[in-house]
Amino acid sequence: MRMHAQDRFQARLQDKVAVVTGAASGIGLATARLLTREGAKVVAADWNAERLQTAAEELRAAGGEVTPSQGDISEQAYAEALIDLAVSTYGRLDVLVNNAGVMDHMAGVGELTDEVWTRVLAINLHGPMYTSRRAVRQMLGQGSGSIINIASTAALSGGAAGAAYTTSKHGLVGLTRSTAWMYAQRGLRCNAICPGATKTNITETMPQDRLDPAGAARAGAFAALIPAYLESTDIAQLVLFLASDESRFINGAIIPADGGWAVL
Repeated sequence: MRMHAQDRFQARLQDKVAVVTGAASGIGLATARLLTREGAKVVAADWNAERLQTAAEELRAAGGEVTPSQGDISEQAYAEALIDLAVSTYGRLDVLVNNAGVMDHMAGVGELTDEVWTRVLAINLHGPMYTSRRAVRQMLGQGSGSIINIASTAALSGGAAGAAYTTSKHGLVGLTRSTAWMYAQRGLRCNAICPGATKTNITETMPQDRLDPAGAARAGAFAALIPAYLESTDIAQLVLFLASDESRFINGAIIPADGGWAVL
């Protein structure tokens, strides 16, 4: 008899349904791995079709139940269809992990271009709003649900990135707190994790030849104080906790996971 991966874990999310964005690499993939191992059915979304297919094959090979979905989370129609896909495929939605994100070019507001501002806000903030709005409507009908937003140390400071990225993550924290308060008495929870320097491929979205020199120098001064580099699995463990009933009284929390970087 084949032993599925989740048999070796506690199955804390048995029969739960989760949507994870940015699921083909980094924190998103680590999260999808852990949630499926704990028994969740996962709709894994990403813009990169090739990486997504590879991730889906890996998750299935490990015994996980996964439905891949390729698309641009900043597009409202796709973001809403993603939530609908989870419900039509599995009948419900218990967990939404808004993880997809891109970096900016480290520019301060004086050097910031409209192109970068629009792109970063669209992916990092508009996308999570679209998915959360659709998810909340589904979860309210169920009477329960957990939304987990992946923010950043940049949401707690002004020195970790440029103006666009910093603004997008501060906005995501605001969305988290509002959602937590508005639906706390109706069975929904919403929390945010603020990862510090984490070993992912997000720097691919920040071409080195397009970095703003002055902004990069200022951010570099802050980066020089990084106390530790995290693994994607460190953040995935937090996501699992917030997705599970073990955190049923945690709502509206903004959780730094950065080795102490945010206290500077």
